Amino acid sequence: MKAITYSRFGGPDVLEYTPDAPDPTVGPDSVLIKVRAASVNPVDWKCREGHLAGLLDAVFPVTPGWDVSGVVVRPGISVSEFAVGDEVMGYVREDFLSRGTFAEYVAAPVRTLARKPRNLSFEEAAGLPLVGLTAYQVLAKALGVRTGETVLVHAAAGGVGSVAVQLARRHLGAAHVIGTASTRNHDFVRELGGDPVTYGEGMADRIRKLAPRGIDAVFDTVGGDTLRDSVDLLAPGGRLVSIADPEVVGFGGRYYFVRPDAADLAHLADLAEQQVFSLHVSDTFPLERAAEAHRLNSEGRTKGKIVVTVDWAEEAQ
Repeated sequence: MKAITYSRFGGPDVLEYTPDAPDPTVGPDSVLIKVRAASVNPVDWKCREGHLAGLLDAVFPVTPGWDVSGVVVRPGISVSEFAVGDEVMGYVREDFLSRGTFAEYVAAPVRTLARKPRNLSFEEAAGLPLVGLTAYQVLAKALGVRTGETVLVHAAAGGVGSVAVQLARRHLGAAHVIGTASTRNHDFVRELGGDPVTYGEGMADRIRKLAPRGIDAVFDTVGGDTLRDSVDLLAPGGRLVSIADPEVVGFGGRYYFVRPDAADLAHLADLAEQQVFSLHVSDTFPLERAAEAHRLNSEGRTKGKIVVTVDWAEEAQ
């Protein structure tokens, strides 16, 4: 099996295109997926660089990636949820780093999977699980966004932020969604349903002008000064959640790490088919160029998602 692997922590150069990686073992409650696409998330290169070593043990060699879309080729012996030929997507995260999705085949537990939305390509579906689950779980569960509220989403043009803006506005009924973004992405944020605000010095004052009564729910994806500035923007009773900075707990907020959840993912698939939100893929790379995809994502200027694809053309001939 062809796969991307790394045998030590480091920069994109530690990623290796491995033509003879071992085939995955399919457990009783897992399915073997023929991978069509996988997506890159900031957590992928943070894991590769060792930043999550205190949270997730690494069993080298590690295949990176948690997002996947593809076709079921073999269900486990106790699986009734999926059959051969089903098109699926998944957030296939284990509690350690080793068996990722940047490969030709992935053995995925059914608890991490949902059917692929019919109106999304494999590339779009691969970009959905982590960002969609993060956005939905933070907004609906951790922040409890309610109809008529004002919501602030940081990095609104990124993968998580772009989905969060749409879900807050079009699914959860927020009356006003403000999204921080670089000036070049302001039109994109408007298309999503958000009111864009430029990063940098004076950001808090610019947000106050748009929401003089304060923010009911802040979704922080940046951390640091952005998080600290957000505290003073809260309305009475306002809530604050960060996926980037555990310091949020000291400000009375909550730190959140997305969890695999088949029911939540199926709900997102339904919302995607109802066109409540869309998923923007900015760049695609073949599997053998995964290092370039990691490098581009780590630059932090991505609009939407970066996706890695597996080419099965040779098999079809």
